[in-house]
Amino acid sequence: MKTRASAVAGMFYPRDPDHLEQLLEKFFSKKNPGVDALGIVSPHAGYPYSGEVSALAYSGIPDSFAGTFVVIGPSHHGYRTCISLLPWETPLGIVENDREFGDSLGLPVDEVSHQESENSLEVQIPFIKYRFPRAMIVPILMGDQDPASAAALARSLIEAIRNSGRSDIRLVASSDFSHYVPEEVARKNDLFAIEALANLDVDEFYRRIVSRRVSACGYGPVAAVCLVCRELGAKEGKLLRYATSGEVTGDPDVVGYAAIAVI
Repeated sequence: MKTRASAVAGMFYPRDPDHLEQLLEKFFSKKNPGVDALGIVSPHAGYPYSGEVSALAYSGIPDSFAGTFVVIGPSHHGYRTCISLLPWETPLGIVENDREFGDSLGLPVDEVSHQESENSLEVQIPFIKYRFPRAMIVPILMGDQDPASAAALARSLIEAIRNSGRSDIRLVASSDFSHYVPEEVARKNDLFAIEALANLDVDEFYRRIVSRRVSACGYGPVAAVCLVCRELGAKEGKLLRYATSGEVTGDPDVVGYAAIAVI
């Protein structure tokens, strides 16, 4: 069986299955944000830096969930928006791809782009495998992240969800926020942008990203997920936690991370 092999295991997260499972068990311990999210925002840095934040985001979905996660991550290498229809390997085992739902999106299939050492999608998959062992995935790599591209991707997802009649679809936007700026600047600007998501105002989110020059790498996936969830009845983007890499490293210049539940 052809699969998408792990490319950043051993760099962003442990390659050894026992070590990875122990780390994830620690991350998920005592996390219960008390929500049932239609979508989440989760960071994609190395697990020592952002793993706790990601686990909190995924804890916003009950661990009994056994449907399909549409995972949207930004292309750090400049590839076009495309989908993978292969099962994805993790050190904890393979996560099956929901090919039927993926095919229905009408997006270009490009397994070569997905095979690159792109962390934005891959780092999410072990969290899904660990917490939701029966779930499937539809990984989408997002190229252009402008408002029109986010709206177009959202329309494809909304149409596919409605045509399928399925209620077991959850969405994941993979994004870090400010990159390598002073902690005070990162926190101030990131929270200013995230505040616009409280009522899922995607237009205002884009305006704030631009006005403060927030160097978030996955603002397009965040916008697309919020648009889809809003159409499905979500009313709020609830910030569960904001943190920075400086809390781990002590460095003055940091990367910002947010766990957001769209409910």
